[in-house]
Order: sequence, then structure tokens, then C-alpha cells
Amino acid sequence: MTALTSPLGRLRWTLTDGLTLVGRELGRLRHDPGELVAALIFPAVMVLLFGYVFGSAIQVPDGGDYREYLMPGLFAMVTFSALMGVMTRMAADASRGVMDRFRSMPMARLAVPFGQTGADLLTGLLMLAIMVGAGLLVGWQPHRGLIPTAQAFLLMVVLRYALSWVGVYVGLAVKNDQVADAMVPLFLPFTMLSNAFVPTDGMPGWLRFLADWNPVSALTAASRELFGNPGAPSGSVAWPLAHPVATVLLWSAALLLIFVPLSLRAYTRRGR
Repeated sequence: MTALTSPLGRLRWTLTDGLTLVGRELGRLRHDPGELVAALIFPAVMVLLFGYVFGSAIQVPDGGDYREYLMPGLFAMVTFSALMGVMTRMAADASRGVMDRFRSMPMARLAVPFGQTGADLLTGLLMLAIMVGAGLLVGWQPHRGLIPTAQAFLLMVVLRYALSWVGVYVGLAVKNDQVADAMVPLFLPFTMLSNAFVPTDGMPGWLRFLADWNPVSALTAASRELFGNPGAPSGSVAWPLAHPVATVLLWSAALLLIFVPLSLRAYTRRGR
């Protein structure tokens, strides 16, 4: 058995090629600074827009500062942006023939999607850090100590990585990057239909059911609980909001189990 045919050899090959493509994606952002600047400004704009423009009109459950209530929801919204970002980049590479060039090289099959999701994770961490800084400037802060705070951010990272694989699959499944760009606004209501910005108590029953089972709501509720911010679930609530940490982990595991193999199959078929 040669080094590349053994399981360990294939894993090392995939990681090496994947890390090379992570560097390629980060280099592309360096040569296109406008995209990077827009991605980094977006979190700060969201904090100012929702925190000050809409905050005065919304009452926080059981009192409390709206910006402390809001920040976990904005963290969840930025986490969900992984799906849209990876989707558009994968569709652009596929429609412009970049994928065909990669397939002609002696490269591990998993390396291309691994490179895309790995690069998104790094840029997502930077976006998250900027949003944390903006939140601290407007008065948000975690109240339960270092370990629960770290657990909340770890949940965001795990779910972001899982969502990035959904983006890989959708980006490979659409016809071209124009279709992917047109689909981006369709995903935004998904983040709004949650408890990120307003409580779900006042929604109609069917709409509240959808919002309560939305992974964005679970991540928001888990973050509020771990940060000690207003709006943490209490009383009689839906199962995902009563057990938000477990729900986020279950969503993440399910998305990875479904979309990693689907993405690999789509990547293989796209070249036929």
C-alpha cells in the first residue's frame, strides 16, 4: 500500500491540498480588497442600524437593554452569512472554469470544498471579532464569565462551518454565479424569521413554530443563555429553545452529515 492509497496518506494529501486552497482564497481577498472591506464593515453597520435605529421601538422581554438583547441575534446572523458567501464563491469558480482546472490537477477530491469552507471560517472569525468590538462599544458585554462566553463563540464557529457546506452544495447545484447572486436575498428572510431581533411570542402560531425551530433562533437563544444577556428562554417554550445548546449541536451534525457527501457528489458530477 503506497502512502497516497492508505487512509492516513489520503487524509494528509487532502489536508495539504485543502490548506493550499485556503491560502488561495485568502490571497484572492487580498487582491480584491473591496470585497474584504465590505465584509468587515457589514457587522459594525448591523450593530449601529439595529441597535440605535430600531432599538428604541422594541421592548425587551422582562426589561433590559435592547442592545444586549440584540447582539446574540446579530452574532447568529453573521454566522448564517457563511451559507451565502460560500455559495456565491463556489458558483463563480464553477461557472468560470476554475473547478475544471482543479480537476485536471493531481489534487484530492475533497480539497476544493475544504479550501472554501476553511477560508470562510477564517474570514468569519474576523467578522465575528469586529462585531464583538462594535458590540462592546455600544454597551454589550457577556456576564457569565470566560468559559460560557467561549462556549457561545465555539457554537457559532461549529454552526458556521456546517452552514458553509450547505453553501458549497448549493453553489455547485445552481447553473452559474448570476443565479447564486439572485438567490442571496431569498436567504435573508430565514435569518429574520427568528428570535434574533424580536421575541416570537407575538407571532401567529404557525409562524412562531417555524421561528422556534429555526437554527438561527437556537443559536441566538444559546448565546443569550451563555452570555447572560436579556431574552434567555424561560417558562414554557418549544423544545429547541428549552435546549438551545443541544439544538445547535444537533443542527450542525445533521447539516455536516447531509451536505458533506452531497457536496462531494455534486463536485464530482459537475465535471462530467
